[in-house]
Amino acid sequence: MLSVIPNPPRITLPIHGSTDLFPVRRVYCVGRNYRAHAREMGADERDPPFFFLKPADTLQVAPEGATLEHPYPPRTENYHFEVELVAALGRGGRDIPVETAGTHVYGYAVGLDMTRRDLQDEAKRQARPWELGKAADLSAPIGPLRPAGVIGHPRSGAITLSVDGSERQRGDLCEMIWSVPEQVALLSTYFELQPGDLIFTGTPSGVGPVRRGETMSARIEGVGAIALKVV
Repeated sequence: MLSVIPNPPRITLPIHGSTDLFPVRRVYCVGRNYRAHAREMGADERDPPFFFLKPADTLQVAPEGATLEHPYPPRTENYHFEVELVAALGRGGRDIPVETAGTHVYGYAVGLDMTRRDLQDEAKRQARPWELGKAADLSAPIGPLRPAGVIGHPRSGAITLSVDGSERQRGDLCEMIWSVPEQVALLSTYFELQPGDLIFTGTPSGVGPVRRGETMSARIEGVGAIALKVV
């Protein structure tokens, strides 16, 4: 049996120090998971976490040690950066206990949850879904995965983003309101998680717009760094 259209490419991530690839299934994102960012977005930091999804083909793999071109998307004049730790699941499950949820994580990467903020804000005002704001083409730049078996499970460490050398975001992984194991456990009460799922785990304060011609540099201590020039 033949496909009636060309088969879409399988979305995969490179693994640091290996020629192996990590196949991606779903991309989950958690909103407002750092206290200062929750406050700057007008939310109560005590609110329970909420999740949204990006299509897997919004991932844009950014190699380390080089600057990748990142296209400014159409239909926006307010395109925001959000640097995030990304957790990649090597095991799935439903109703995963928080005590063992960390063992389901295969590895970690640096990611950006790029957002058409004007479209997201309009969706909020009209109580509409966020996809037009959150799911632009290539709106999830991501670096190579580093296996937890190599770097462990980072619970602290600086997470930063600079634009043209000027630091815009700085936080620490220990400032997450909901830890990675807590996010995995909670997500698994809504969905049966599967190997290949990614979780963008939230961003520190300082999110803001980026313009064409500017270069974003994102770094997480012990996890990696990526650089992207907006074109």
